[in-house]
Amino acid sequence: MIDHVTFGVSEIVLSIRFYDRAFAPLDVRRLFDEPTAGERTTGYGDRRPWFWIAERRATKGQLHIAVRAGSREAVDAFHREALSAGGKDNGSPGLQPHYHPGYYSAFVLDPDDYNIEAVYHDLG
Repeated sequence: MIDHVTFGVSEIVLSIRFYDRAFAPLDVRRLFDEPTAGERTTGYGDRRPWFWIAERRATKGQLHIAVRAGSREAVDAFHREALSAGGKDNGSPGLQPHYHPGYYSAFVLDPDDYNIEAVYHDLG
């Protein structure tokens, strides 16, 4: 199980605006925001921060992070809010039956072109 993830972003203010809006439908919110000497660090989560971005050299290479959603509607809202916050569509909301029959997700690229996914596992 992953406890937390941290990665560098190229423009922290732009990334904060994006994640504030994109994560709201998933009940993930900004819980920590601290400017420190030379590096601003921002943490998102539900009860505690587990998704961290930092003002430093942007992480190189392809990055894919999936965040669990509570419903299909939350996945749809994540996609809509992420696009209206400047994200780029990387896979519209829908079933992904090649993973499993109830795998419902959407993908967006954040301001640094990181692939962020919201996923709902409908196992009912």
